[in-house]
Amino acid sequence: MLRESEPPSEEPSRASRPAPRRSSVFADVDLGRDGKQVGFFYVPQSPHDDAWGTVRVPLAVIKNGTGPTILFEGGNHGDEYEGPIALGELIRSIDPATIQGRIIAIPAINLPAVTAAQRTSPIDGLNFNRTFPGDPAGTLTRQLAAYVHDRLFPEADYFVDLHSGGSSLMIMPSTIIEPGRDPAHHQRNIEATLAFGAPMAVVVDNLGEARTATASAVEAGLTVVGTEMAGAGAVSAEALAICRRGIRNILAHAGLTDPATLVRPEREPRLLAVPGSEAYVLATEDGVFVPADALGASVKAGSVAGHIHFLADPGREPVALHHRIDGMLFARRQPGRVRPGNCCLVVAVPYDRGAVP
Repeated sequence: MLRESEPPSEEPSRASRPAPRRSSVFADVDLGRDGKQVGFFYVPQSPHDDAWGTVRVPLAVIKNGTGPTILFEGGNHGDEYEGPIALGELIRSIDPATIQGRIIAIPAINLPAVTAAQRTSPIDGLNFNRTFPGDPAGTLTRQLAAYVHDRLFPEADYFVDLHSGGSSLMIMPSTIIEPGRDPAHHQRNIEATLAFGAPMAVVVDNLGEARTATASAVEAGLTVVGTEMAGAGAVSAEALAICRRGIRNILAHAGLTDPATLVRPEREPRLLAVPGSEAYVLATEDGVFVPADALGASVKAGSVAGHIHFLADPGREPVALHHRIDGMLFARRQPGRVRPGNCCLVVAVPYDRGAVP
């Protein structure tokens, strides 16, 4: 169902967006109805123990009249908790009468992974965030991605994808800017991401990966905001507070609530970027990695990033890894154990907000 109002003039027309592919997914909420609905969408599955069963994924719609639509997603990875918690709180607390427009919230989109508290789905082994635009005739994870891409993206003006570092990374609490399709789109993404109000906003293109939810949403023309809220497979009280505030700020920024309610952080967010493959410090050996610096530290190209130790070979000297660029230490691997190719550290550099994507 299309919203009654026309989208803002700078947004692409929904009429120009492709028609959904045929899908067997169904929902028990009406995307066009006013009020608050908390229900599910259902993905038919036929495993050994449930021949005509479904996987049901929580879906909430909060709507009041006409106005912008914000699609919130949490649980993209099942070991990232701040987003799902904050969205659950929003769903329970918000009064539809206090907004003008529509909120669509899927707080645990990758439900099998959320239930298993792991990054990838225990059903098909796939990373939901590397399956877009999905496949309505594919495995469960691909069907979930196709539902978001085909059914929910066309309904939305904004997409907010709430991540944290998960079990394998600790990341400085930040918003993530997905590069836009053109300079105007890119600036919309920057403005919305800064409005979220995290201590820093970082441009990350995942090494050009096009299969992520945010990259797919940008391609669909939406204004896109991502987050990385700490990690380590735990819940950070600080990051959760940032996430709660940021969700409310995006409502105000988009015009669903009074813009005067937007809460600015005490300090202007730092604007950074992960510039490319040279920002990543990757393991070269099997062993245990010990970083040389704390998150937030300034590092220099050529400086020692850390050492890989060999616990089963005490006579062998540790191997040093080195930074390839100057910048700030933005993310750090959480498990000490590494194998060749593992991401150990990520460095971010200052970003010019006027840069062309």
